[in-house]
Amino acid sequence: MTEEQAYQKLSAACARAEHCTYEMTEKMRKWELPEDVRRRVVERLTAERFIDDERYCRFFVRDKIRQNKWGRRKVEQALYMKRIPADISARVLDEIDPETYIETLRPLLQAKMRTVKAGSDYELECKLIRFAMSRGFSVEEARECLNF
Repeated sequence: MTEEQAYQKLSAACARAEHCTYEMTEKMRKWELPEDVRRRVVERLTAERFIDDERYCRFFVRDKIRQNKWGRRKVEQALYMKRIPADISARVLDEIDPETYIETLRPLLQAKMRTVKAGSDYELECKLIRFAMSRGFSVEEARECLNF
């Protein structure tokens, strides 16, 4: 594959959906393109605004919180795995209203509460907090949503 062919394929992919720098670099790595070619293609895609990690981060965060019902910690981990710079991810996540996390978590916990088997209120609370933490929410957010 040539540099121009790689650029054409990746620009078409970016026109269809948001992608980050890391995803595009990994695609080219799998295509076994040399490092200098990968760097030039990414620079061109960035210069022409096909790739914008901050824009990607905003869409990703909004999607994962609203659609996947993830908490801040799980979103942070996913962004870390996508190699989004920490300053960008922190800035975008800080813009999210803390009440949004509570509004996302409360219905999740209410639904989970109906399916959890527990011998006591304490055991139920522990299981629900563990569930909330597995979804990326903090203990404090989980306790705020529970009415024990």
